[in-house]
Amino acid sequence: MEEIQIISTCLIGASSNSKNGNKLISQNIEMTPWDLQFLLVDTIQKGLLFKKPTLQQQEKNNTTMFKSLTSASLVEHLKTALSRTLDFFPPLAGRFTATKNPEDDSITSFSITCNNSGAEFTHAIAPELTVREIFESCYVPTIVHSLFPLNKVCNIQCVSKPLLGVQVTELVDGYFIGCTMSHSLGDGTCFWHFFNSWAEISRGSEFISRFPVLKRWFPENIKPPIQLPLKLDDEKLYECIMELPPLKERIFHLSKESVCKLKAKANSEIGTKSISSLQAFLAHLWRSVTRCRQVNANEEVTLTIIIGTRTRLNPPLPEGYWGNAAYFKPIKITSGEILEKGLGFVALQMNKIVASQNHEEVVNLYKGWVEKPVIFTKGSIFKVNNRLAISSSSKFSVYSCDFGWGKPVAVRSGMANKGDGKVTLFPGVEEGSVDIEVCLVPETLLAMENDKEFMEFVTV
Repeated sequence: MEEIQIISTCLIGASSNSKNGNKLISQNIEMTPWDLQFLLVDTIQKGLLFKKPTLQQQEKNNTTMFKSLTSASLVEHLKTALSRTLDFFPPLAGRFTATKNPEDDSITSFSITCNNSGAEFTHAIAPELTVREIFESCYVPTIVHSLFPLNKVCNIQCVSKPLLGVQVTELVDGYFIGCTMSHSLGDGTCFWHFFNSWAEISRGSEFISRFPVLKRWFPENIKPPIQLPLKLDDEKLYECIMELPPLKERIFHLSKESVCKLKAKANSEIGTKSISSLQAFLAHLWRSVTRCRQVNANEEVTLTIIIGTRTRLNPPLPEGYWGNAAYFKPIKITSGEILEKGLGFVALQMNKIVASQNHEEVVNLYKGWVEKPVIFTKGSIFKVNNRLAISSSSKFSVYSCDFGWGKPVAVRSGMANKGDGKVTLFPGVEEGSVDIEVCLVPETLLAMENDKEFMEFVTV
């Protein structure tokens, strides 16, 4: 198969023509611990797969934005729509600013400068790649990683590199729109807020339906900027690439019916109704991975889950809060407990952790981080044995991203932050269904495919 051919790359700035855009050009936005914790890891990379529209489909949908169905007209249209969308999201066209402490150059603070330096836009062609090859492959084809821009960039490098990159790749019979965003700028909620807003502008809207709230949240007694023990000329800070074992990725699809069955099974086993669908299917996945890794019964295994803070704070963060608003919680159990005590027991361990997270816990963790910052590295995430790290969410609004020629048929992620045990959650195309993208060493994935207890609930 031929490699991806890059046709052009340019920087796209905000148009500044939107009367209702965010007036933050040339201003700085301070960064919170939720933002700063990601400085030394990779970006967020998610992309959408679309079929090429036919002329009949376009006429049926009353889509008149393209004068022709050539890739050139579509790309130019998307560039214009992106520029107008950046009016509402000025941080995405900016850069990070790093400021040394004048009294100690090993101490640095960071902020977001909305200077309209521009987002990176790449137009590419994959002359032999079809929608079907991406959509129907048992394993995610490695070429998918080439459908994203700004590969191998870690967030701290966005002092000089773009905070946002998009790549529109023309396939034989479709398009792939890959988006790379600095994770120190925002979380998955922010990412999909932007992606949907860009699609909205592309469809012909003058304004976006939900404006981002860009002001960061700081509790009382915490005054930004937050000082970090980082020396900017330390070359190790910029080495976000770690040596990994050979890995493969596969999408496991759970239908709405399977999700409901797992939830009912988990609740029935422990005589409760408190287990959520998410906790049930993650418990099912965790048990299978533990079984297939053949972990000794007395060894500890870890599942790291995301705790959202938007609704846990009192008062909650405003709707449209645009910045990271989450932290991670590890759940640790022995392999023997996971495999012997059943689905309900495993799901309940997640349930207890999630239920204990409240306003006081969020604020205490926030203040504790300021006193003793912990900045993630890929090594700290993936070099721990027997770990699963959960990212993204099956509740994100993915399939609403219609740019004007139809909804996407699939969602995929890039190479960023991948390691043995990385799990990425997506909603399925059918409402209520779930796609679980699992990145593991090949022998574990092969064992999962032969794990009858796991595959009983998986749609192939």
